[in-house]
Amino acid sequence: MKISIKGIKGKDFVIDPKDSLSMKLSMLIEGHCTIGVQEAIKKYGYTEQRYYQLLLKYQEGGAQALIDNKPGSDKQPVRTKDIVNQIIRLRFLDPFSSAGVIAQKLNQIGHKVSKRSVERTITEYGLQKKRMF
Repeated sequence: MKISIKGIKGKDFVIDPKDSLSMKLSMLIEGHCTIGVQEAIKKYGYTEQRYYQLLLKYQEGGAQALIDNKPGSDKQPVRTKDIVNQIIRLRFLDPFSSAGVIAQKLNQIGHKVSKRSVERTITEYGLQKKRMF
């Protein structure tokens, strides 16, 4: 469903709902200048709380602040392909070494990795020690 804004000469300005920046900006403009906050949030499907969050973002950073950020963390992953390969290699060289020992060896050669990251890799690749009963 497309959203349209009535123009002064009877022409509609149509907004594609997939264009989230245009939707947010139009809602703020209409809510602040023409139809009011309550009508705008009904029309655009936002909550009042979200409206005021977006308004604050706009006031602090303009339209650029309304652009959706990509999901996920901005941090680089610790377990790169190289580190995963090193963990697997060290595990095969000494199958009885603990995750803490492997992490310590990797830290000594310059790879900053935690014991927990080593444990995750060992679990993901099924490199746990077999228990003998």
